[in-house]
Amino acid sequence: MASTEEDFPRGGKTKQTTESKAEPVRRHTEVDNLFEVKTRVLSIIKVIYEPYCCFNSNYLKVGTLLLGCVKEVADFEVTINLPSGLLGYLNISNISDSYTKILSDHLDSASSEEIFSLHSLFSLGMLVRCVVARLDTAKGGSVSIQLSINPKEVNKGLGTGSLKAGLILSGCVESIEDHGYLVDLGIKGTKAFLPKQAAKDKTNKLKVGQYVTSLLEEVKNDERVVRLSISPMAVAQAVADTAHGWTLTNLLPGLLVKAQIKKVTPRGLILEFLSSFTGLVDFMHLEPEQASTFNEGDSVKACVLYVEPSTRLVGLSLRSHLLQPGGDVDLVATERIGEVAHGCKMTALHHLSGAMLELPDQTVVFVHRNHMKEPMEAFNLNRVMAKPEHTCRIMDFSPMEQVHLVSLRQKLCFASGMCLTQLVLPLSQGMVTSLQSHGMMVKVTDYIRGLVPWTHLSDIILKNPEKKYTVGMPIKCRVLSVDPQEKKLTLTRKRALIDSSLPPFLTYEDARRGRVSHGFIVCVKDFGCIVRFYGEVKGLVPPNELSTEPVVVPENMFYVGQVVKAKVLNCDVEKEKLLLSFKAVAGGDVKVVSKVLTGLEVSILPEETTALLPMMHLSDHVSNCLLLWEGLQEGDIISNIVCLSEKKPNITLTKKPTLKSFLEEGGVVAKEFFDITVGMQLIGWVKNIMPYGVFVEFPYGLVGLAPKAAMSDKFVSDTSSHFQLGHTVFAKVTNLDEEKRRFLVSLKVSEVPSTKRDGQARLIRGLQERKEVIEMMASRGSTHTATVHHADRDFAVISLGDTAQLTVIQTTNHLNETFRFDSEKLTAGKTLTITVTKSSCEELEGLPLVSWELAPPISKRLISVSKGSNGTYRYGDVVKGKVKTVKPTCVLVTLEDGSTGCVHVSEIQEVVCVGTFPTSLLKIGSEVTARVIGGRGAKHPEKLFKLGQAVSAKVVTVSSSKPSRFSLSLNGVHKLEKGHVIMGLVQKLDPVLGLLVKLPFSAMGTVAMEDLADKYKPKPLERYSKDQLVRSVAHFKPGLKLSLRSSRTNPEKASVVKDPEIVSLEDLSEGQIVRGYVRTVNAQGGTAEHVSKKKTKGKGEDSDSGVEVYFREEEEENKCEPAEVEKPVPVQPVRLQVTGGFSWDAALSALKPASAALGGEDSSDGEDGEPQKKSHHVQEVEKREAEKALTKLETELMDPGLRPQTAASFERLLLGSPDSSLLWLQFMAFHLQATQIEQARAVAERALKTISFREEQEKLNVWVALLNLENLYGTEESLQKVFERAVQYCEPMPVYQQLADIYAKCQKTKEAEGLYKTMVKRFRQEKAVWLSYGTFLLQQGQSDVASALLQRAIKSLPNKDNVDLIAKFAQLEFRYGDVERGKAMLDRILTSYPKRTDLWSVFIDLMVKHGSQKEVRAVFDRVIHLSVAVKRIKFFFKRYLEYEKKSGTPESIQAVKDKALEYVESKGTEAAR
Repeated sequence: MASTEEDFPRGGKTKQTTESKAEPVRRHTEVDNLFEVKTRVLSIIKVIYEPYCCFNSNYLKVGTLLLGCVKEVADFEVTINLPSGLLGYLNISNISDSYTKILSDHLDSASSEEIFSLHSLFSLGMLVRCVVARLDTAKGGSVSIQLSINPKEVNKGLGTGSLKAGLILSGCVESIEDHGYLVDLGIKGTKAFLPKQAAKDKTNKLKVGQYVTSLLEEVKNDERVVRLSISPMAVAQAVADTAHGWTLTNLLPGLLVKAQIKKVTPRGLILEFLSSFTGLVDFMHLEPEQASTFNEGDSVKACVLYVEPSTRLVGLSLRSHLLQPGGDVDLVATERIGEVAHGCKMTALHHLSGAMLELPDQTVVFVHRNHMKEPMEAFNLNRVMAKPEHTCRIMDFSPMEQVHLVSLRQKLCFASGMCLTQLVLPLSQGMVTSLQSHGMMVKVTDYIRGLVPWTHLSDIILKNPEKKYTVGMPIKCRVLSVDPQEKKLTLTRKRALIDSSLPPFLTYEDARRGRVSHGFIVCVKDFGCIVRFYGEVKGLVPPNELSTEPVVVPENMFYVGQVVKAKVLNCDVEKEKLLLSFKAVAGGDVKVVSKVLTGLEVSILPEETTALLPMMHLSDHVSNCLLLWEGLQEGDIISNIVCLSEKKPNITLTKKPTLKSFLEEGGVVAKEFFDITVGMQLIGWVKNIMPYGVFVEFPYGLVGLAPKAAMSDKFVSDTSSHFQLGHTVFAKVTNLDEEKRRFLVSLKVSEVPSTKRDGQARLIRGLQERKEVIEMMASRGSTHTATVHHADRDFAVISLGDTAQLTVIQTTNHLNETFRFDSEKLTAGKTLTITVTKSSCEELEGLPLVSWELAPPISKRLISVSKGSNGTYRYGDVVKGKVKTVKPTCVLVTLEDGSTGCVHVSEIQEVVCVGTFPTSLLKIGSEVTARVIGGRGAKHPEKLFKLGQAVSAKVVTVSSSKPSRFSLSLNGVHKLEKGHVIMGLVQKLDPVLGLLVKLPFSAMGTVAMEDLADKYKPKPLERYSKDQLVRSVAHFKPGLKLSLRSSRTNPEKASVVKDPEIVSLEDLSEGQIVRGYVRTVNAQGGTAEHVSKKKTKGKGEDSDSGVEVYFREEEEENKCEPAEVEKPVPVQPVRLQVTGGFSWDAALSALKPASAALGGEDSSDGEDGEPQKKSHHVQEVEKREAEKALTKLETELMDPGLRPQTAASFERLLLGSPDSSLLWLQFMAFHLQATQIEQARAVAERALKTISFREEQEKLNVWVALLNLENLYGTEESLQKVFERAVQYCEPMPVYQQLADIYAKCQKTKEAEGLYKTMVKRFRQEKAVWLSYGTFLLQQGQSDVASALLQRAIKSLPNKDNVDLIAKFAQLEFRYGDVERGKAMLDRILTSYPKRTDLWSVFIDLMVKHGSQKEVRAVFDRVIHLSVAVKRIKFFFKRYLEYEKKSGTPESIQAVKDKALEYVESKGTEAAR
């Protein structure tokens, strides 16, 4: 303290400095010199140990006078820079009384008097005298300094007797008069007048409320009137003098004084001024170039920086920019805020204030002591000194010291987004802080807040944004614009802008001609749309560029806030004018590199990036995809392309117009699974077709399933007949499975509506694509096929291939061509070979102009005699050849004799993986082996055979008529014969009849269920599908029966026939077990699946020729095959005779018990067979009763809380919840109520087998129930066996515990005690076992044994458990044993462990329940005097007071309150000491 007063004496008192009192400083320096010896590289750093740091907020008090500089001016507040980088805030109400009165009058009476804003009263950099009006605490705990420039507060120390000419005073303009201004100086009884002539330099600027710094020129009428001057020259030259009568109570900041250097210290200077005042000049207020030139006794000119009257602390400044009162301070250096500097060197270190650093550009900056360490860390001088260079970030600029303030904190130096100038266009993660009328405030970083305007909260305008956004919600947003001067940050939440992959337009230089980017509409007028991009870049889209179609009213198509994609038509950077177009944004261009079976390999222009354009993505019309794929060639340019997946190297594109327009117009697109919500409508395409539904793929790789029931509003029998691969669809999400990341969609037209306009646009685009195909035909000059649709004498109408494009041709190509054979005449259906000459001929009204030939291209047929061939190929022949051509759906093969064969895509592989392309496995020129499965007949035999040609033929039939005619066959095959192996196509799958197969020669055959395989299978039709090719053998049973048994189709391969064919009764023997399928069910029989049938007897009577069978459950069904159904295949239908049958169409009145039905049949047999006819009334009564019974049954089945009453009900519930132990235990209790002990055991055993092994607790519940059952109804041996099994299958300790509890409840004390002894030996490390045994002993009244057990437990258990164990035993003593012993045990524990407040709380509870009032109060008095945390003592005082309120007297209640007050006072005294 002494050294402090020596270096920085306060007020006018001066003490003599002695050498001995400066020793501590030298001692510190010596220590620092030792440090410098160890680290010589830091020897240039000068470490200064000073007793006081620079001026900071700790020195501030209400009433402190300061000189400040205006930093920012807002509408209702002015931010002022104070010394040492502090910030203060001047409220609009703290300027002057006159200005406040004008504001109040204006608000109250709506006065028309002109009010000047703060912007017109204050200018940036303006120096003002201010006083601390209030010190508030902000949210983060920091101090908020509220200032006032009210002359009444600033000049508070001045009175009427202290006014003298030459004083520099500050005031505010009170009113404007004819010849000057009245200025409010805040001195009561004194009027200050400023003549206009004296204020001529600022005559046009002075306004009511404006702050002025003036020179007092004259004092009149006993100081009631003073004349002022604000001449800059006069004010700047005025210096405070002792004659002015300044004291420490009225000394003002901003005064210029002449001072003498009293002492030079490492931290700064100590000056003496006005003869008796002492002031401090810290190192930051010395001119850098003059800091080392000052000597004691030198005279200097200084400016008063701050005055603290209560502590008499005066701060001075020698900086030149402050030696001009009334002037402005330079603020131009603020543009460097946020800059990060590397390689900074520390030049001086003030251990209580901070350090001075030198940046690489020689700029000197200051770092505060708190910013030389990380938050929540202690300041370590050695760590700072150890670094030769530092990295810092410029945080602010202090205009009072004209120096930058920096930070060395790592988090700040390397953090992004520290200032607005760094936020150009990043994607930012923010957090919602508030929802306001003009938008949503978002916290982007710890230092930056941004605004999301209402129009940018979503892609669409939200009516209730509070439903979507909540305070504290994390969001992702993109920066729209940054205004560092106004400190405004604008953000957007529009998904289309956030996810845009197009280059953004940040400046007009970025908007080069031809570039495309996303923007948003800010204005829609008749002259077009104004689109804004990022920053201040905006452009105009004229009406003719709004759309490809004429737009009459732009407001009907566009709205403010809509995200659009625009293309730059022209850009004038100098004039900042931008001309845009929506119409020109047609999509990207790609170049075809090569054609593959799956589509086109293309390169994206102009980057030449390789990508894939799948064939199915060439058009919305599936039929157009193949046409476009065939028409496109390498080198072609394709336009209007959109990227589906940007994952390199597998970039996928699409040309589907509907999908493209949906993506570009900002439609709802899910990029990730978590973006999908139920009810969302998406656009996609069919990826795969399965019997149970279709898989729909969406952009960005998401795939959903449309089940069969959700494919159409109509019933769907065959999924493949509704959709094709690549079909474009709209889908609605109906279900989400977040765990498995799957979702279901609906394709129903009723749920996904579409407008007529969409259908018309799709038609136009489809026809345009067909037109493109015609143009490709014309440009290539190749030949194509055409079909004649109509022909007359001179002209014919034809369609070009599969394009559906019609055109007209002449029926003759030559004038003289008048005669034609019938086969050469053009008739409907005839195929021509055409060459497109012109794709669109104006003379034909836009139809293609083609040339044609009659003869189609000659190709060699399979079933023909080719040149070089030794004969014809027959069905089933194995041939070899080379691949000639590979197409997507077939492969052409050149055989050894030169003929050509075709292999369909479905005949290449046995098993085809979904999504693969079988034809891609074969390469041109590769050798293959194939089998002949069919062929096409000769349509033009005159082209293949000539008169007189020798052929080999086989006589097929001979006609009986005269003359006799023979039917011949050139290939040998002319009809189907029994035993032939035939290839056929499956046409239909029938669960009763089997397969319906299409055969050669237009024949149809059936394959019965029993003829599908040599071995019984439960679902034999699963392996087959429609149009599948099968190999069969003709039976020639009635109706052309076929067999697919491998024993018939491949008899050469020996195989085991597990279920032989049964053709007649001779194939059956009595007692034989056979398997088959139930064919029919009648009223006397029932459906039965997966059962075995055993033949009982054969009936040979004429009245009944059949086989009588019965069903039985097999005991060893696990040993048999999974399918266990007998196969009744006699010639006559088989009767199944079982009891209790039913009929699907039985009426409600026919619902009777099976016994009643049998009784009715027996009674009717003795009568004439005529049933008695019931009256209409009786039938109605029976019908109502049956309906009531059925309703009751349905109600019981639907009630989840109703306990089942029958075993069948339990079985039904167990099918749904097989792992529920509660249901199994109820089932066991049901049997026990009926004294069905064995059934209950069986249910328990079933439960143990059925419940999953993962459900350990459920299994344990069943084991406990089984133990209870054996304890009550079994023997000791059976109980022991169950116990041993339970220990093997479950955790042993819970099983032991449960059995011990069972023994204890049943008063089997001896067995329980024996079991407990075993448990404490086996589980001696488990505290719960000892407690359980102790509870048992105390319940039996064996307190001494329990005490001995406690000692054993203490020895066996770890030391950490001893306290809790003793406490538990003490609680047990209270409950079951001796209360006094329990008290003694707890008392001993708490004596050893007094800070265990949990045990004190337990002790209090037990004493309240079992002890007297005196004992309870004694415990409370002990606990409130513990040396524990205050909040815990507070808890016990509350409990003490509650107890006294409940059981005590008013005197005892007051006593508790007095004790609490005494405790608080004692704590306050300790804190004060």
